[in-house]
Amino acid sequence: MANQIRLEAVPLLVVVLIGAHVLALVYWIYRLANQKQPMRLKKQ
Repeated sequence: MANQIRLEAVPLLVVVLIGAHVLALVYWIYRLANQKQPMRLKKQ
């Protein structure tokens, strides 16, 4: 019985983890886009 519940919870866990990573990626891009200081690129 517990095995069946655990197998049903796996897809939900995967969706939650993917959602968390997508939110983190969106936040990271938003933070990069709204930086006040210009990005410094090293010229060779």
